[in-house]
Amino acid sequence: MDNVRVVIWGFGAMGSGMARMLLKKKGVDIVGVCDMDPNKVGKSIFEVLGIDKENRPEVIIKENVEEVLTEKCCDICLCATDSFTKSAFPKLKYALEKKVNVISTAEEMSYPYAQSPELAKELHNIAKENDVTILGTGINPGLIMDLLVVCLTGCMIDVEHIEAKRVNSLSPFGPAVMEEQGVGLTVEVFEKGVADGTLAGHVGFPESIQMIAKAIGWEVEKIEQQMKPIITSVDRKSPFGFAKAGDVAGVNMTGQGYVNGEIKIDMIHPQQIEPEMEGTYTGDYITIKGTPEVNMSIKPEVEGGLGTIAMCVNMIPHVINADPGLKTMIDLPVPRAIMGDMRDLIKR
Repeated sequence: MDNVRVVIWGFGAMGSGMARMLLKKKGVDIVGVCDMDPNKVGKSIFEVLGIDKENRPEVIIKENVEEVLTEKCCDICLCATDSFTKSAFPKLKYALEKKVNVISTAEEMSYPYAQSPELAKELHNIAKENDVTILGTGINPGLIMDLLVVCLTGCMIDVEHIEAKRVNSLSPFGPAVMEEQGVGLTVEVFEKGVADGTLAGHVGFPESIQMIAKAIGWEVEKIEQQMKPIITSVDRKSPFGFAKAGDVAGVNMTGQGYVNGEIKIDMIHPQQIEPEMEGTYTGDYITIKGTPEVNMSIKPEVEGGLGTIAMCVNMIPHVINADPGLKTMIDLPVPRAIMGDMRDLIKR
C-alpha cells in the first residue's frame, strides 16, 4: 500500500508543527506545502524546520496553492489557516473541489453549524459531491472543553449541569495570539476592543456548547459570552508578549448555554501570559452534575499548541475512512495516538 499523502496549507506554528510530527511517523509522506511568508517561499521544508532531509523526497514551499493542491494530488490537506468559518471557506472549498479530504484548524470549523449553518451546509454538499470528507478540530475546541465532556457523560444515567474550565498559559504563543487576547493593552483600550469587536478572545464557545448539546440531546436556545481583562499587578514577560503592572496580561472568557431557560452548560476559560507569577496554575477541569456526578482534573493544562498539532495529525485516518461530507468530532471515532504505521489504519 502506498504511503498516505499529505499537503499542508499554512506553515506557521501549527502547520510546521504538524510537519515535524508527520516526519516522525511511518507510512505517511508530505507531498506539498503552501505558505505566503516570503521568508519561507522557495525554501525546502527541511531547511525551514532545521531537519535532515535524509532519503525523503524534497518538498519546496510554494506561495501559489494552485501549484501545490491539484486534483487528487494527495489523500488529505491539513489547512492550518484562519479561525473563522467565513474566512476559511474559500480555501476549504478549493481543496474539496480538488477531490481532497480536509482537516481545518479554524476554531469555528469544529462545529460550524453553530454560527455559520448555511456555509456548513454548503461545505457538506461540496464534500459529498466530490466524494471527500472535511473536519475541523484542535485541542479546544475539538477535545478538552467539548469532546472530552461528551465522552464523560457516557457513564451517566442523567445530566443536570455541565461546567468545563480550562486555565491556560499564553506564554508559548506568538505575536498574533498576544494581539487577539489583548496582552499588553491598557484596561481602557482592552474594554474598547471588546466593545467594538476588534478583540477576538477565545474563539469556540458557541461551537463547544452546541457540540455538547447536540451529542446528548439538549436544545440550546441561547448562548451568552463575556470577556474580562486579567490585570497584572507585576510586570510579566513571555517570548512574544509583555504586560506591565496595571495592564492586561490576558483575558478571562466565560460563556453559557441555556436550555429551557436555564444555564445548563458553563464555559470558563482564563488565559494569560506567565500565570504562575501571581499564583495561578494551569489545568483542565470538567464537572458534570447528575447521576453519578463526574469530576475530572488534569494538572497542568494539556499544552495547547502541541495538542492541536497532534489532534489534526491523529485524525487523518478517521477522516480518510469516513463517509463523504462535513463531519465533527462527535461523528468520528475517538482520537488516539498513532504509534504504528498510518497505512494500517486506512480502510482501502
